[in-house]
Amino acid sequence: MWLKPEEVLLKSALKLWVLERSNRYFVLQRRRGYGEDGGGLAGLLMGTLDAVLDSTSKVAPFRILHQTPDSQIYWSIACGASREEITEHWDWLEHNLMKTLSVFDSNEDVTSFVQGKIRGLIAEEGKGSFIKEEDPEKFREAILKFEKCFGLAEQEKLVTYYSCSYWRGRVPCQGWLYLSTNFLSFYSFLLGAEIKLVISWDEISKLEKTSNVILTESIHVCSRGEDHYFSMFLHINETFLLMEQLANYAVRRLFDKETFESDLVLHDPLQITKRGLENRAHSEQFSAFFRLPKEETLKEVHECFLWVPFYHFNTLGKMCISENYICFASQDGSLCSIIIPLREIIAVEKADPANKGISISTKGKRAFRFTEVKDFEHLVAKLRIRSGTTSSPHHTASTEVATTSNSDNLADYYEGPLMAGQKGSSTTVSTEALMTVFHPQDADNLDSKMLKEKMKEQSWNILFVECGRGVSMFRTKKTRDLVLRGIPETLRGELWLLFSGAVNDMATNPGYYTELVEKSLGTCTLATDEIERDLRRSLPEHPAFQSDTGISALRRVLTAYAYRNPKIGYCQAMNILTSVLLLYAKEEEAFWLLVAVCERMLPDYFNRRIIGALVDQAVFEELIRDHLSQLTDYMTDMTFFSSVSLSWFLTLFISVLPIESAVSVVDCFFYDGIKAILQLGLAILDYNMDKLLTCKDDAEAVTVLNRFFDSVTNKDSPLPQAVQQASNLNDTKSYHPKVDITDLIRESNEKYGDIRYEDVESMRCRNRLYVIQTLEVTTKQNVLRVVSQDVKFNPSDLEELYELFKKEHFLSCYWSANSPVLRHHDPSLPYLDQYRIDCQQFRVLYHLLSPWAHCANRDSLALWTFRLLDENSDCLINFKEFVSALDVMYNGSFTDKLKLLFKLHIPPAFTEVESLSPSKGDDLSKEELIHFSQLNVSSPVDSQEADALKRSPEKGKEKIDIQAYLKQWQDELLKKEENIKDLPRMNQFQFIQFSKTLYNLFHGDPEEELLYWAIATVTSLLLKMEEVGRRLQSPISPAKSPASAAESGTDSQSTPKKDSAPQQTERRSVQSPRRDDHEWSFAFEQILASLLNEPALVRFFEKPLNIKAKVENAKTSQLKVRTRV
Repeated sequence: MWLKPEEVLLKSALKLWVLERSNRYFVLQRRRGYGEDGGGLAGLLMGTLDAVLDSTSKVAPFRILHQTPDSQIYWSIACGASREEITEHWDWLEHNLMKTLSVFDSNEDVTSFVQGKIRGLIAEEGKGSFIKEEDPEKFREAILKFEKCFGLAEQEKLVTYYSCSYWRGRVPCQGWLYLSTNFLSFYSFLLGAEIKLVISWDEISKLEKTSNVILTESIHVCSRGEDHYFSMFLHINETFLLMEQLANYAVRRLFDKETFESDLVLHDPLQITKRGLENRAHSEQFSAFFRLPKEETLKEVHECFLWVPFYHFNTLGKMCISENYICFASQDGSLCSIIIPLREIIAVEKADPANKGISISTKGKRAFRFTEVKDFEHLVAKLRIRSGTTSSPHHTASTEVATTSNSDNLADYYEGPLMAGQKGSSTTVSTEALMTVFHPQDADNLDSKMLKEKMKEQSWNILFVECGRGVSMFRTKKTRDLVLRGIPETLRGELWLLFSGAVNDMATNPGYYTELVEKSLGTCTLATDEIERDLRRSLPEHPAFQSDTGISALRRVLTAYAYRNPKIGYCQAMNILTSVLLLYAKEEEAFWLLVAVCERMLPDYFNRRIIGALVDQAVFEELIRDHLSQLTDYMTDMTFFSSVSLSWFLTLFISVLPIESAVSVVDCFFYDGIKAILQLGLAILDYNMDKLLTCKDDAEAVTVLNRFFDSVTNKDSPLPQAVQQASNLNDTKSYHPKVDITDLIRESNEKYGDIRYEDVESMRCRNRLYVIQTLEVTTKQNVLRVVSQDVKFNPSDLEELYELFKKEHFLSCYWSANSPVLRHHDPSLPYLDQYRIDCQQFRVLYHLLSPWAHCANRDSLALWTFRLLDENSDCLINFKEFVSALDVMYNGSFTDKLKLLFKLHIPPAFTEVESLSPSKGDDLSKEELIHFSQLNVSSPVDSQEADALKRSPEKGKEKIDIQAYLKQWQDELLKKEENIKDLPRMNQFQFIQFSKTLYNLFHGDPEEELLYWAIATVTSLLLKMEEVGRRLQSPISPAKSPASAAESGTDSQSTPKKDSAPQQTERRSVQSPRRDDHEWSFAFEQILASLLNEPALVRFFEKPLNIKAKVENAKTSQLKVRTRV
């Protein structure tokens, strides 16, 4: 590798380097301790220094220095990890520079020219490089060391590296931690002890920061049940954040492709950089905190002051700017925050140049003043361009007056963009919230509950006067307090829309919902079937959903969302949530609220595996351990909390609480997010602590909680008695004291309000790894349970084979931006079909594991085996099919193995194989392998049956054919053991290939000579038997002797030869079999009977084989093989 020229004092380096070559201008040196004089104390000392020192130029065992005559200063210009690499650089210098340097008169000119040339070479190398780091030279050196130490594929992208210690027992080993797109790697070399660790991100089940007596702060990594600890980082928080991001990126890419495919930022692993990951983390935190669309990217952050008119002071905080929004949050995060969409801005001005002020005016006749903004003039110009505004003299009113002058309804505030969608909407879309239709408030009714409701409304109106109304209102501690007390019925839909961020989605997509309704109308999918089934189960006690009006609105919203997001489609619990949304929001608003919940606020909740809900359950368990230790000490089995709380998270307590109480929980959820649900869950358990501690089993604990939920009321709810579920309870039956939901929510905030949003997100990241790995373990256990019934491998070997099979699938995904293999993993399929491999992947595993992999024609054997296993011709096989072939090779009887070989040489498995590159011999390229694996060969199976095989139940993505699954299952149960008499006959060309395969199998065997003679004898015997048989059948016909027809193809094989070259030449000269009346063929019984007469052949096939050695070798070499591929 060429290096940026640096001065080297040769005098101090003479003891560390040995001269290899030299000329007038250059010196090639080898590091002492490497090569001929390697080993000994010098080698150990040099190795230790190289592992600890930072500069890789000092580590490389070879280097080239530039020198000029009569000068004591040398310049390092190249280094190499091997003699071949450094020799290549040396030869380039001698051929391209030596003659040129001789024309210079002064040494300074020579040195200047050499330095310029080397820098030019480095720049040329870096043109196509993906290195975008602050110190490219240092990073290039790190890449060299990374590649040298671990030998991974060239496409493996190093993201960053850190100096740290790795703990082996109680001994720390100083070295370097390398974080790349697919692996966590560590290297250390201290006094002869080399430590090399490579862990793929997809194997990590736990990643956390820990501390104990010995390690003050360390990073704990758990992979495949092994614990690894890394410590002594200079910036441990930065390191942990990057590790967490890379691990979650890999997990999402490989295990959870549904959510990953929509993520364009990280879709190409080769484009990931440290800076890019950091920016992404900041953008995600920004959009989640302010409830903005996920596509928003944080562009700028400015520390400044915001004038808060109702408090009459400036608050310090950060102004965050993205493509479409300007947001501000005070320093403590809870005092004050605002969101200003650029679409609402009508003017941006310099407010107070002396204080570096910026004034932003919006359509709602409001203005916001920021001061002490760094580079405020440039920012004003930039914001004017982005918002499409110019300076205007009309917006010079007092900020305070402008802010407090508007308290109109949100509908008036959004008359422009929001109403646009409704003006063109179809008459089928409801424009009223169901609550206003079925329970209009009576203005003349002044009972105590209605009076309290009016007081709540008045409190909010006062807040609107102070803080403004609409998307750009100030959100303060007072806002939170009012939310905790419960939002008034008349304002609930408006404020849900505002706090969830759905108001922004709706404003930027006018008419979108109406279009979706029209497009999805009349569609028939699995999702629509499930929706129809659940419509009448959604709040059935509420009058709104006992009428066609409510049912039709619910159907339209759910069907439109399933059409918008087919990857989620419809999931149970969505109907319950949407029903409540429709009660308080207009139909289009309810749709956008559902989008906000499913795609932002509760990510991955409503998919096939409800991963998001499982992650939050794990977070809940962690919080229970931290805050309710007395409960966890008594109930050691935490699965109880998971089972009982799943419905809490999926339905936001709507399914367990009376409707009048549940809506208050939803109020808090839209303001505080999942934090509100976690806090309430803790408060409920804490409230019932004493009773739970006396429960003898889970059933009794569930009863305690159910009785508690039945006793929760909302004494201030203005809902009619016919709607309130709590009022229908029989008081004599429910002896539990009544609990008001407002008191419960207030208590949850007082006791657990210190749980920070950032901590919850960190716990989500940490537990996501654990949840997905747990699901993978479940998948593995189910697959092994099914497969173990049909094979003879012991459980440990079978588990190792599964891990290798799955690893091969992932290795094919590591270094491709859009790997087609990723499409082979579908967690929605049955366990057996979740992981499947193609022919190329199968060939790699065949070479590593098959006892027949030493054959000269092993690629052809791998291809034919794959075609035999691929019964439905989709060019993919699952683990059960894969291991069934290995089971025959290792554990099958003589007849089983011979039958497998026989079937490999007849259709549909057999196809004529010939490499397009003669120099490769029997080896096939990847393209050739894929081409041959996809060829359709006529087989004894009827074409209609073949078509039926290809039609898999899951092929129809829209609707799964349950009957097809049942029929497939029934066919498998009735499938009898294959009779050898049912096997078709083998023709002339196929028999020749079969004979060649046997010859190749015997190569290298101790009884090789004897086996060759045995197969030659059997071949001659079979040919003579066939000739006699044909003469008996047609004695008059002058048929050509089969022996003479085939001897040219078999005589050379009858003589034992170890040179495979003649066989390869012969293989290519064999033409397709002639389809005439005189073609001869053999039945399997004939071949079996003939081979049984040869003891050497029987011994060979019945020789016991152990797969353990192959598996151990595969585990260590699988990654290296993949790297070469």
